[in-house]
Amino acid sequence: MRRTRCASPKAAERRCRPGLLKAASTKEPPVPISAPPPAPAPDRFVAEVERLGRSLEAVREGIGHVIFGQREVIELTLITLLSGGHVLLIGVPGLAKTRLVETLGIVLGLDDKRIQCTPDLMPADILGSEVLEESETGRRSFRFIPGPVFCQLLMADEINRASPRTQSALLQAMQERRVSVAGHSHPLPEPFHVLATQNPLEQEGTYPLPEAQLDRFLMQVDVGYPDRDAERRMMIATTGPAGLPVPTVLGPADLLAAQRLVRQIPVGETVVDGILGLVRRGRPDSSEIAEVRSHVAWGPGPRASQALMLACRARAVLDGRLAPSLDDVLALAKPVLRHRMALNFAARADGLTVDDIIDRLCEPLA
Repeated sequence: MRRTRCASPKAAERRCRPGLLKAASTKEPPVPISAPPPAPAPDRFVAEVERLGRSLEAVREGIGHVIFGQREVIELTLITLLSGGHVLLIGVPGLAKTRLVETLGIVLGLDDKRIQCTPDLMPADILGSEVLEESETGRRSFRFIPGPVFCQLLMADEINRASPRTQSALLQAMQERRVSVAGHSHPLPEPFHVLATQNPLEQEGTYPLPEAQLDRFLMQVDVGYPDRDAERRMMIATTGPAGLPVPTVLGPADLLAAQRLVRQIPVGETVVDGILGLVRRGRPDSSEIAEVRSHVAWGPGPRASQALMLACRARAVLDGRLAPSLDDVLALAKPVLRHRMALNFAARADGLTVDDIIDRLCEPLA
């Protein structure tokens, strides 16, 4: 029998293993890891937006049976949840802030918990702690007991009454969706949202939130008094027989799918430039507006642009539209920017407020 001798390594690959080079040449190029997900088909995308719009209308209707005269507050809170962010509710007692959070947990099918912030509240009371346990065999080990932060909808009532040390315990949870205890990282459930409340009247014994934590809130919603008709309906409904229970419309998986759909909403260049120009005009070091340069101590950062972009997309979906417009930017400018700006002494001496400055920023878009 005649044997084939390979004269050289290259000849060996060609003669002794003739299929090697062919297999290498027909190998498909690797798919990049950072490749964006494929966009849904137009018809399917429109159908998903319309279906989500109908579900959100049922959510608003369910909340409206319990919360009276706060349609704008309900809308802004839903926009925040659709954007995947956190909201800071500021209002005097008795305006149904706590009731709103409880109703949202029922309608959206989320696991909700409540924290009543006080000066003696400790970080372990929120995050959880490790306890030493002894088994039947005598072996000792530490076991982590999760705190109330391990939920999907967390209400921090009167957050400014907690000490700065306790307030900082929420920083990592709000930004990274996880907490670290005793050197171990514990992921939080998904979705995870913080709805915090503040009383604007009583400031004695409170600790103002630092700017780093205020910036974690996607919106600051000022809760006002209901009108006469809404207060009349509320008075009759809450002092009579108990009404029907609030139905559950969505679930956690539905909310996560809605948040992914919101990020796929296309945004026109006009809206993108409008958001960018609005945020940059609020910075005193680069603004062309004289009132901003003379009355604003510090302006909104890049996180404000991100929050406004997501909120505009979510508002469009909430209204059943396929793309946001400049009207969405104007409607959401105040709740997105008012806690990301600070006025100096000259502005307070002239009687200006943050909302007055934001109105000035919005004039080029009106």
